Amino acid sequence: TNTSHIPMLEALGVAHTLIGFPNTDYISSSLTRTRIEQGKVQELGNEQAMNTEILLNLHPDVVIGFGVDHPSKMYENIDKMGIPVIMNADWMEETPLGRAEWIKFFGSLYDKSWEAEQYFNAIDQNYQKLKKLAQKSPERPTVMSGSLFQDVWYTAAGESFLAQLLRDAHAHYLWETTQGNGSLSLSLESVLEKGQDADFWMAPGDFLTTTDLTQTNTIYQKFKALPQGKTYTYAHLKGKTGGMLYFESSPLHPDWVLEDFIQIFHAEILNHTEMHYFKVLE
Repeated sequence: TNTSHIPMLEALGVAHTLIGFPNTDYISSSLTRTRIEQGKVQELGNEQAMNTEILLNLHPDVVIGFGVDHPSKMYENIDKMGIPVIMNADWMEETPLGRAEWIKFFGSLYDKSWEAEQYFNAIDQNYQKLKKLAQKSPERPTVMSGSLFQDVWYTAAGESFLAQLLRDAHAHYLWETTQGNGSLSLSLESVLEKGQDADFWMAPGDFLTTTDLTQTNTIYQKFKALPQGKTYTYAHLKGKTGGMLYFESSPLHPDWVLEDFIQIFHAEILNHTEMHYFKVLE
């Protein structure tokens, strides 16, 4: 019921066992999108109010649930109908590698624990190698993140997985000392005061160009990273039906995100021609 589950099924070679999903438009993977188009994955409606009639007709062995706060009444009803529900809590992990390690959860369900272990170990080893590489840079650039939504600026808290990624990329995230592993709700004034001279601005919402961004609020022009061409987005990577690839696959590949960050912040030590997720805001 969460797009972050899809890459894990595909990595283990069991994507063919997926027969239903809520809001299939959010799925970006070309492999699973093909199966959706072939009618092999049924649309189940909204994640918090799935069509239980269609679900019952599918006769699934299990429903892998996803909940922001706690299991909903809907999951309790599905369980009462005789369909087992297992809650996946990868989103609660506070570290990037912790989220990726949930591939072992799917490995245990498919008798593929060894394969899941090997897959995760390769990610872990690559991540640790990149982390050590980043520490070789003498520079530690300042970084801000997020953007306004209805007059509130949302950015990652200091104990979040994003803040950890930035630390491991040897960058100074301006809110890295704040508490919490979710989002901070800040005023525009406080962000401007602290982040106006930040070296880099990461993930400014779903905007694709600086024009799109500044048309919503001209004050964005005051942040130094924007006119200097140091604002980066992942919003350009979308599936056929508009799903955001970054949200779908990056939980399984924090090493790819870290590699992007190092390439952006420390091009002198890692200067590849392409990035996995990020590109400069046009």
